This record gives sequence, C-alpha cells and structure tokens, in this order.
Amino acid sequence: MEKVIQTTPPLPEISGGEVYPYLVRSITSQQLSVKAAATIHGRFLDLFEEKYPHPEILSELDTEVLRSVGLSYQKAAYVKNVAQYFLENQDESWDKLTDGEIIQKLTTIKGVGKWTVEMVLMFALKRPDVFPIDDLGIRQAMIELYDVQLEKKALYQKLEEIAAPWGPYRTIACRYLWHWKG
Repeated sequence: MEKVIQTTPPLPEISGGEVYPYLVRSITSQQLSVKAAATIHGRFLDLFEEKYPHPEILSELDTEVLRSVGLSYQKAAYVKNVAQYFLENQDESWDKLTDGEIIQKLTTIKGVGKWTVEMVLMFALKRPDVFPIDDLGIRQAMIELYDVQLEKKALYQKLEEIAAPWGPYRTIACRYLWHWKG
C-alpha cells in the first residue's frame, strides 16, 4: 500500500450527502459509462422541480415517463422501490446505525445490492472502514499490487487478510486503490 500512496496524488475530499438521492443516482447510473450515466441522470432530474426526486413524487410517476429519459423498465422499478422505502422509513437515523445494520436495511429494497450500499456508506455517509470486496476495481488492484494468484473463495479470503491491517481506514485504502488503478 505504501507504493500506492506514494505514487497517487492526494485524494479529493468526499462531500457526503443524503442516502436517498445517492441511492437513486446509483441505480440510474449502474452499468453505464460515466458520460451516459451523467446524461440519463440529468434527464431524470429534469423531471422534478428543483431537480430533486422527492420520494412522494417519484413513487407516483408513470414508468413510461421514467423510460422516456433513458431508464430501463427494471431501473424505473428500482428507483420507485427506493422512493417507496424512503416514504415508509422517513425517520431513519443513519448515524445511529452500524455499517452492517445499514447494509441489512437497504438491501431489503429490491434493486439495491450490497455493493451499492457500500458505496453509500463510503461516499454519502463518509464511513471510514468500508471494504467493498465485490468491487472489481478493488479486487483487480489488490491482485496486481500483491501478486495474488488465487481464485474464488481462496482469493476472497486472501484479499480480506491483506485488507485487515488497513482498518479502521479501509475506505481510504480503497479510494487509493481506485485512483492508483484508474
């Protein structure tokens, strides 16, 4: 890791933010290039006054309206699922929950997986000790950096072992790995 830190420019500050819009943006951007994601998300936000997808409005929007800005049927359903969850759980105090509790709660929303919640933890909630082992970029960077020659379960165990000493700052280590590999 020392090599990575020494050869990587300083990391930009994480601005943080609200969980709800971050989840919605993550879903609208999944599996798209950065440019396509920005275009579609911009069109999506244009559907709303103040460019904010209030859950009560999003949950009632017709799927075809969401499709008209570039969302697939599946993504349209998923963002509406997120909106509905936040309508029903408005008083959630994320600061009082552990990372594991947040993962458990948010992955109950159809369309929201563990990796997405880990990104929420890292970038919206600014949690310092998140290790998204399912992130392909993190795995590839660690395999290259540490010359790991394992596969499947043995690979995951080795990567967990390598990352353990980075705690309680694994978020920062992962951000360095992304920038280094980038």
